[in-house]
Amino acid sequence: MQLHDKLEAKFRLDENQRRALRKLNIFSVADLLFHFPVRYSDISEVKNIAELTPGDMATVYGKISKLKTKKGFRSKIPMGEGEIADLSGKIKITWFNQAYLAKMIHEGESVKLTGKVTQGKNGIYLANPEFEKLPDMPIDSHDTLFEKSGAPNTGFSYPIYAETRGITSKWFYHTMEKVFRAKTLENIPDYVPEEILKKYHLPTLKTALVWIHKPKNKNDAESARKRFAFEEVFSIQLKRQHDKWQYRKNKSFQIAPARKDVAAFLKRFPFEPTGSQKSVIETILADMRRDFPMARLLEGDVGSGKTAVAATASFVVVEQRPQGKNGKPENFGNLQVAYMAPTEILATQHFESFIQYFRHMPINVGLITGSGCRKFPYFPRPVVKVGGRGRYTDTHRHARTHPKNG
Repeated sequence: MQLHDKLEAKFRLDENQRRALRKLNIFSVADLLFHFPVRYSDISEVKNIAELTPGDMATVYGKISKLKTKKGFRSKIPMGEGEIADLSGKIKITWFNQAYLAKMIHEGESVKLTGKVTQGKNGIYLANPEFEKLPDMPIDSHDTLFEKSGAPNTGFSYPIYAETRGITSKWFYHTMEKVFRAKTLENIPDYVPEEILKKYHLPTLKTALVWIHKPKNKNDAESARKRFAFEEVFSIQLKRQHDKWQYRKNKSFQIAPARKDVAAFLKRFPFEPTGSQKSVIETILADMRRDFPMARLLEGDVGSGKTAVAATASFVVVEQRPQGKNGKPENFGNLQVAYMAPTEILATQHFESFIQYFRHMPINVGLITGSGCRKFPYFPRPVVKVGGRGRYTDTHRHARTHPKNG
């Protein structure tokens, strides 16, 4: 069985199961393996049979007997029946619509059953329990779940999967058993490097897939989840690193401002810039000196001075001459800045703030929104010219509008 094999080709599925698998976006063996359990049945609910009461979701250990298959007297649905006994008593087992399960267990075998205790006409019984064959029986519910030789038990609990009509956790459990028995994971490649796995003490992909579907104990399940959580973050970081290096292939203007000009601009603020603001400005200016575009996120609370930092960066840009074909600054013209805001109200607020920041300079500040255009200094014709010093406050909706067209 290969990872790319279609489930319909490897398993006998009825129409309801096909529809359910499509709804869960499970089409191949690989899709099935990466459909992880959402939780596991609790091992702390192990009880003696004599302690069971109707309504309990319990796990019991015992030897099974009186296995048979039949059909309901009126409903005619196929059923499997049996009986499990431990040192404290015995209880009837009934599998509705799953008569085949009674043929998968042999008389006298030691098993672990997990199911709901239901009240019937003739007493209580376990309805549709999950079963697991055991090599040895614990003496009672408080005895060890492991053999004294050190060999682990075949499972500490049953996985509970995201289900939909037509597919149950029981189907997933038994189908996973078949996938593992077919040695599907023998040659599965691990895309996380071995040195990374050793550094962070993570299991291999093959081991993690087995542990997440059939954990031997709680630690195994947690280790598997840790590995897949790490893998997700690791993949995101790799993608971001790849995008970062690809992004650096783009070219950008190299802007090298004079420190004295920046210091003079900061002195005009109605407040003294904080140490954090100065540090952020230095970092942004250092990025702007490079020959590839900057990609930074400036985060801060309301009133922390983000607009002042943006104004300083804008000042540096509009003071810069454009580069010629020879890579040297031209002796005419200036660069422009577009400053986008998500709403017209915020764009208007920034427009008015920048008027104050640049009032003392021969710089045009324009506002382009869905409801109209404004400009400072004011000119009768509301058209923003390209060329000359300019800074434009825009909304995201009109980010594609060229300043020349207003």
